[in-house]
Amino acid sequence: MLFLHPGHVSLKDLETIWRHEIPIQLNDTAKTAIAASAKRVQKAVDGAEAVYGVNTGFGKLASIRIDPEDTATLQRNLVLSHCCGVGEKTPKTITRLMMALKLISLGRGASGVRLAVVELLEKMLLNDVIPIVPSQGSVGASGDLAPLAHMAAVMIGEGQAECDGHTVSGSEALALKGLSPIVLSAKEGLALINGTQFSTALALSGLFFAQHAANISLVTSALSIDAAKASTAPLLSEIHELRGHKGQIKAAATMRELLTGSEIRDSHRKDDPRVQDPYCMRCQPQVVGAALDLLRQASETLQIEANAATDNPLVLTEIDRIVSGGNFHAEPVAFAADMIALALAEIGSISQRRIALLVDPTLSFDLPPFLAADPGLNSGLMIAEVTSAALMSENKHLANPCSTDSTPTSANQEDHVSMAAHGARRLEKMTDNLFHILGIELFCAAEGIRFRAPEQTSQALSSVLSSFYEQIEPLKTDRFLGTDLAKAKELVQGQNILDVTDVAFPCL
Repeated sequence: MLFLHPGHVSLKDLETIWRHEIPIQLNDTAKTAIAASAKRVQKAVDGAEAVYGVNTGFGKLASIRIDPEDTATLQRNLVLSHCCGVGEKTPKTITRLMMALKLISLGRGASGVRLAVVELLEKMLLNDVIPIVPSQGSVGASGDLAPLAHMAAVMIGEGQAECDGHTVSGSEALALKGLSPIVLSAKEGLALINGTQFSTALALSGLFFAQHAANISLVTSALSIDAAKASTAPLLSEIHELRGHKGQIKAAATMRELLTGSEIRDSHRKDDPRVQDPYCMRCQPQVVGAALDLLRQASETLQIEANAATDNPLVLTEIDRIVSGGNFHAEPVAFAADMIALALAEIGSISQRRIALLVDPTLSFDLPPFLAADPGLNSGLMIAEVTSAALMSENKHLANPCSTDSTPTSANQEDHVSMAAHGARRLEKMTDNLFHILGIELFCAAEGIRFRAPEQTSQALSSVLSSFYEQIEPLKTDRFLGTDLAKAKELVQGQNILDVTDVAFPCL
């Protein structure tokens, strides 16, 4: 059981929730604040003052008063009317993380929901009742309204959910696990659908993938350096200390450690006439180091957002007020997603240039054209490089900022929106493309090092090559490569490539 302390949930906890289907529960200390905010909402229900979302309509309809006897109907109608998501089903890992983030937000005690609402969310996670949430429909302004409404619909016995590997109705999913739908009280529907949890969950997933890809790129670039017999002088610590960027310093240190003991590097020092290498070999610490720094900044934003109360209105029990604000606007998440996208595009861009160098006989220093054993009769990795170029170009387009876009919605009430949801959603496609690029670089570098025999690379990188060739045969003649490229992508996407090096990698 992972106990969540709202306001103090770490990135490590969030990654654990994302990676593993572990039971989650709010810390008991959160219950007092939750109960106090629910009591304040009930006071508003019993009073004569108009309070948005408690006894009024929503958005442009906020001026319409709602009778107390219609409170439950108002909240139910709100949820059902907002279930307008379209597109592919959101991956289960993302939906679970979104639910956990909603728990954390409600646990801040500023949303006015009863403990019963929080407890149902906890039980759904515990019993693997995961709502089916369409991936499109949020503009990231008044929260992720449509995606969160699909989550809330299951809580009231509507919509659809995945349960025990099957898609069933929300009511059936709850019944299968001995749970009952909840009848929403004042503000509870609004509290559930208002907030940035969908966008934040997507951005966090992209962040975790991006950090892994950055570390994998340090391995593939080190392999490429040896495959091309490039100089390791640009990795000297003194160079990077003089500039001072933390990511750059750490990236260079990791690459030095990966290359320690390489016979190929030692032979380069003795008899290589080249003075300088192209930037893709020389500037990996500067490029990926900058990406690491960018990811660290994004992680700070997303950790804050994950712990935030982002619905509206907020129940400020300390000053005994219920106040409409704008914490649902997902601009911080949109900016973070754009930052992650930039990092993903640049990691792939410099990796692709190393692939191009390794297959080009004018640049690869005595390697055969396209790393083919019998060039001409065989094309080797010629078109694998083309594929990497296609993926790199696609990621460049996908990296264009989403946060600079806006369109008025809801009859101009929501007249500036963040576009955080699709800004974060594209990260899954970008990371998938990037892992393919890094897999192709791993393939090219492994073959390049094979041509350097009898000289050997370092022990750390030799362990990586052993893992690679356990899955993929050396390319001695042309063959169907699609299956091999898929295996290479799976290798770099997994943890084993990092683990076998026995090297410490940068972390968020």
